[in-house]
Amino acid sequence: MPSFLAKYTLRLGALLLSLTQLPGCASLRYLQQAAVGQLEVSAKARSIPEVIADPATPAALAQRLQLTQAMRAFAISVLKLPDNGSYTRYSDVGRPYVLWNVVATPALSLRPLESCFPIAGCLQYRGYYSEQEAISYANGLREQGMDVFFYGVPAYSTLGWFDDPLLNTSLRYGDLQLARLIFHELAHQVLYVKDDSSFNEAFATAVEQEGLERWLKQRGDTASLGRYAEAEVRGAEFRGLMAKGHDALQALYRSNVSDAEKAQRKLAILTALRDHYLKLKVSWNGYAGYDSWFDPLPNNGHFASLATYHEKVPAFRALFRQCGEDFAVFYARVKRLAALDKGERNRQLQRYVS
Repeated sequence: MPSFLAKYTLRLGALLLSLTQLPGCASLRYLQQAAVGQLEVSAKARSIPEVIADPATPAALAQRLQLTQAMRAFAISVLKLPDNGSYTRYSDVGRPYVLWNVVATPALSLRPLESCFPIAGCLQYRGYYSEQEAISYANGLREQGMDVFFYGVPAYSTLGWFDDPLLNTSLRYGDLQLARLIFHELAHQVLYVKDDSSFNEAFATAVEQEGLERWLKQRGDTASLGRYAEAEVRGAEFRGLMAKGHDALQALYRSNVSDAEKAQRKLAILTALRDHYLKLKVSWNGYAGYDSWFDPLPNNGHFASLATYHEKVPAFRALFRQCGEDFAVFYARVKRLAALDKGERNRQLQRYVS
């Protein structure tokens, strides 16, 4: 057995043992699929220089892998992200996504169901390496009357437990999204706070955005900078629209009307939101990247997922400016925030945008 695989196997065994010793944390079957899935990803990984040098490697793949190594080097030297074995190997898992995530909320609440684990803490989603197992879990939640958002995941971070390989599921995306993925997932290795998904994801998203802008400027890629700026405008408009829907639903769910009345008004809010989206989309010159959010209508799970990743991003980016746009200083400040209790952490973050 290769040494790196032996190390992975030992760590997975220790991790699985620690998980199973905690009663009520999650089912053994779920933990087993997580361990087996991670081992599969690791077992299929090969050194990226070896893959590039292999005559059997298609030229297009070799080019993309070379680009990822430039992105990784930039992340280490400019963004001050960890320099370890992550993204030095390539793993083709033979499917379009490495994981499938399930976000669920009650039908009349925006509070996501949490899955709790001893190392990662409580997460506002649950990920599966098997699409069928994820679908089965999602369907079970729907049968309980929950709102469910189900989506594929191209990349993830093991938070430094393992050296994360680059995945074929990430290479399917364009250069801009690929850089974002690498910067985002490496940022999770800088800092991770148990039981605070929105803090973790917003921090990584802020690093991803700041990093991508610098990556494109360093390369003098004005065309991509233009496309990125357009995408950011569309994204801001989309998130603004969804934020209005979120606020309207939140106010409805907190009101004193009956549950039957809430269900009727919820449908009206979501239908109106879709109509607003179709009008907004007209200004996007045919861009249809957000259509899947409205066909069928979004549910509470969509709003919960979006809030987790983006709600606190403006605060992190404002903090980054206060740190003189110095990544090392920024990380140190964020780590000090992470040491606070959750309530105080959120209050201090909010001050940066106030």
